[in-house]
Amino acid sequence: MVRGTSRQTRKRSAKANDIEDLVNQPRKSTRWEPARWRETWKNISRMRANRDAPVDTMGCDKLAKENEDPETFRLQILLSLMLSSQTKDEVTAAAMERLTDRGCNLKTLLTMPEAELRDVIYPVGFNRSIILGVGPKMAHLTMRCAWKVVSGIGVDTHVHRISNRLRWVPKPTKTPEQTRLALEAWLPRAYWNEINNLLVGFGQQTCLPVRPRCSECINRPICPFVKCLKK
Repeated sequence: MVRGTSRQTRKRSAKANDIEDLVNQPRKSTRWEPARWRETWKNISRMRANRDAPVDTMGCDKLAKENEDPETFRLQILLSLMLSSQTKDEVTAAAMERLTDRGCNLKTLLTMPEAELRDVIYPVGFNRSIILGVGPKMAHLTMRCAWKVVSGIGVDTHVHRISNRLRWVPKPTKTPEQTRLALEAWLPRAYWNEINNLLVGFGQQTCLPVRPRCSECINRPICPFVKCLKK
């Protein structure tokens, strides 16, 4: 009787251990992520090692004056981002230089005649247009550059285009905002801070909108976009 009880106890103990082992097994992630994306990222980082694209010298974080008080510095970051919409970095940089030469702070801007302000920022893409507001891209980039807070991924035309070419989105996206949401759903947060600058520079130098320099890209053997071009 004692032997039977002991045998049953051992069986129950073994079964409990089996269940515990099953529960403690590492769960496979069901989150979608692109094939070989880490390898692709590493290759892009190698190609961007010199950091000599326009965004590296004329990006919004380079145009604001660091010796200004914090509020003015943050204002200049925001202004440089707003002026950069549909505008080449070189044009944005020149406009910001003219603004800062006049004293780019809230008081100066509020008292500057509209005609003078228009002349100063000309020929940015919307110098005669009304800006509707700050969208997700500008908001996230402002937070990152002005407050050093990574609140999300800033997706511009370069990040949008390249993410689709690399198939870093589960299905093709039509807008930068769709791309942002798709990227944030799978990309580890540790990469959010760098992705905008990395891909913008890559898009300015190699993965161009028209006639991309695929022959110069070390991702060529694994790039889905190149494979599509060969079909």
